[in-house]
Amino acid sequence: MSTTIRVFPVQGEKAQEFIPDLARLRIQVFREFPYLYDGDMAYEQRYLQTYIQSPRSVIVIATDGDRVVGASTAIPMADETDSFQQAFIKAGYDVDKIFYFGESVLLQEYRGQGIGVRFFEERELHAKRVGEFELYTFCAVERPLDHPLRPADYQDLSEFWNHRGFNKKPELYTHYKWKDLNESLETEKKMVYWMKPVKAGMHES
Repeated sequence: MSTTIRVFPVQGEKAQEFIPDLARLRIQVFREFPYLYDGDMAYEQRYLQTYIQSPRSVIVIATDGDRVVGASTAIPMADETDSFQQAFIKAGYDVDKIFYFGESVLLQEYRGQGIGVRFFEERELHAKRVGEFELYTFCAVERPLDHPLRPADYQDLSEFWNHRGFNKKPELYTHYKWKDLNESLETEKKMVYWMKPVKAGMHES
């Protein structure tokens, strides 16, 4: 990792300062496959207020000098919206024991330098500071292998997530609506959860 790059957590009013940067990064990075997300700043800044309103949430920021080049979010599942909680409630999990990892967005030219690993490490450390949780989780979109916009050289992040100690749970999923770049209207997308027991600890990078 370059000596000019810093990775650090922020909360509360300090986190609020970075909401426009995180919104911008979400729009830019999630335009790529597999999300193909056609977002807008107004919606993004409203959505991200969930993290500001939770006193136990965190936003991990990556900067190169004065430029924000990446960000990652995390929040107790109990502080998330109902749509995120329902799959776990239906499956009999205690949402008070789950810490949810939201998006990790990083500009393409900064990938492969260990910043993604730091995002996971910082979020796990934060979770241990703010509560006694039993599970970490996040969700990822499912796209068909023959999707017309799937790049020929696309590599999913399954191996990276497995290496961080997370396993895919196909039985735990939800659906979210957004407008793809090649769509005129919003359509539902399947989002599958990945999970890691807290007791598993952090893996080597």
